[in-house]
Amino acid sequence: MRKISENTSWIIAILTIMATFIILFIVLYSNSVTVKVNQLNIRTGPSVTYSVKATVKQGAQLQVISRKNNWIKVIYKHKTIGWVASWLVTNGHIKDVTRLSEATIVLDPGHGGSDSGALSTTGQEEKTYTLIFAKLVAKKLRSKGAKVVMTRDTDKTVSLYQRPQLAASSSANAFISFHFDSSDEINTASGFTCYYYHSGDSKLLAQSVNQKMANLPLTNRGTEFGNYLVIRDNAVPAILIEGGYINTDRDFKKIQSPSYQEKYADDVVSGLQTYFKTHN
Repeated sequence: MRKISENTSWIIAILTIMATFIILFIVLYSNSVTVKVNQLNIRTGPSVTYSVKATVKQGAQLQVISRKNNWIKVIYKHKTIGWVASWLVTNGHIKDVTRLSEATIVLDPGHGGSDSGALSTTGQEEKTYTLIFAKLVAKKLRSKGAKVVMTRDTDKTVSLYQRPQLAASSSANAFISFHFDSSDEINTASGFTCYYYHSGDSKLLAQSVNQKMANLPLTNRGTEFGNYLVIRDNAVPAILIEGGYINTDRDFKKIQSPSYQEKYADDVVSGLQTYFKTHN
């Protein structure tokens, strides 16, 4: 009887060990991700602003520990612990991961809903074009791997206070608000301006974007301090772009032009690339 009891104990012990390993295997691999992007940075914290701890290649298996601000805390090869951008891990369309592709950017199409914004000489509403431009920039940023958050993507009312709050809650790395200027008298002003409120990173962001917009077919009015709530009450680097005078016919003709819209969007993306490459 004692021998049978000892054998039973051994069997139970072996089964317990096997069950433990099976559970561990399931836990590990049900909480794992396979890297599909060519190369992925493992950073010391959940943002592009943290330093790179290691780089893993396509096909690498990462065990997931936790998630924060759209970043995943992972273990690589049972020893390297760090953070990766969740939206990039399984993005097989991105050839090279850059600082821009690891960034979260909030795009803010000005006005919307009951707030039409300024009007062209023919009554066209500013809110329509801020959305067109912001959507085009968003498309180009996403094609480069960046995570984009829109304050609105339809014609709806969004309070001014909600816009910078979204940047904070999204743990964004940059905020850009899109607008079009209007003068007191029609057809008396022209050009585009990049505004910032806070010196430091916001000013650097405005300068980076404005420099890339220098070849647009409108007067470059440069960068200026602007006391606008959406950039003043913003906890992240934030700028507001006035992309031309909507009540100046010459400017509005450009604003309506698909070629101007494309060039404008390309320049904003290029400016963001320069900013993240140089200043972060």
